Amino acid sequence: RLPVAIPVTAEQLSNLLLPVIKKLRFMNRRLILSAFLVLCLSTGLLAQGKLGVYAAAFYNLENLWDTEDNPDNPGDDDFTPGGKYEWTQVKYEQKLQNVAKVISQLARDYCPAGPAIIGISEVENKKVLEDLVKTEPIASLGYRIVHFESPDHRGIDVAALYNPRLFTFVSARTYPFAKPDMPGYKTRDQLLVSGILAGEPFHMIVNHWPSRYGGSKSSPLREFAAGITRHIADSLHADNPQAKVIIVGDMNDDPDNKSCSQVLGAVKSIREVKPGGYYNATWKLFEQGIGSLCYQNRWNLFDQQIVSGNLIGKDRSTLKFWKSEVFNRPFLIQQEGKYKGYPLRTFSGTTFQNGYSDHLPTLTYFVKEL
Repeated sequence: RLPVAIPVTAEQLSNLLLPVIKKLRFMNRRLILSAFLVLCLSTGLLAQGKLGVYAAAFYNLENLWDTEDNPDNPGDDDFTPGGKYEWTQVKYEQKLQNVAKVISQLARDYCPAGPAIIGISEVENKKVLEDLVKTEPIASLGYRIVHFESPDHRGIDVAALYNPRLFTFVSARTYPFAKPDMPGYKTRDQLLVSGILAGEPFHMIVNHWPSRYGGSKSSPLREFAAGITRHIADSLHADNPQAKVIIVGDMNDDPDNKSCSQVLGAVKSIREVKPGGYYNATWKLFEQGIGSLCYQNRWNLFDQQIVSGNLIGKDRSTLKFWKSEVFNRPFLIQQEGKYKGYPLRTFSGTTFQNGYSDHLPTLTYFVKEL
């Protein structure tokens, strides 16, 4: 069984670093101190004790379908052996192996056991998730599944995987997209997964908001979805002000779009977070030109990580936000051709590329004194 974090005491690390610091007297002391503090966090150290590091992730799997034709779901016709993508069992199993490879590497720089919980989007059904968690190299991690069927017109759902050694599952439910003036509109439900992380109530809201099909006319759909998300999160805090909440998903909007910045109210700076508010931990990454998907040579950061205000602060006797990242490792990026530099996806047109996804995973790390 892997530990959550590798504990190192302040005294142990000081003894290791002191000889190095003495040899670097000519360097700026502030620079040395900054490097020391970063190392403290990355090794799970706190001056007054030990620090546990925990991770939550989100990954859009880009059309994880099985090969069977479901007569009740016309959206899966292209993903059959006789369909447009010639989706065979061999290709399906390769896709499973590729996705499992990515998940097996998430958060490992700081969390030896990987993420405690992972929000997932673009899966056909529970069966594909069952196949995924049985695929090496993640089969031995023992991920459990949270999944409900959505009424989406394409037949894709959101879901979650969690490691029961790190996250104690309590409950889950879905919230439908029920826009009064569009009773026939069908899209993904929002998924709320509730449990215990690091001994504290912890909730993940998994999203896959309506697409940008139709251009600017589609923006009100995502704004309505953002209102649902905000209602879910606010309701959790009304019931328990101490509840820690993370909002993840493919929002089909960037952090500075109205749906996220105004309706959901997720702010860019920690200093802007008000009591009961939300911090968009991926906004500054977006400003730095970092994205999770690329379209027409422009990076977007649709796959966002947003945390509740009570996860912000320096009191690490309780679970606190540390940092977020886009998991943009070289093997996930196309290295040549027309789409060089883009995420290496499963298909280019209808040509099988044996890639991963057109989206990159995103991660948020939390810390707490052990």
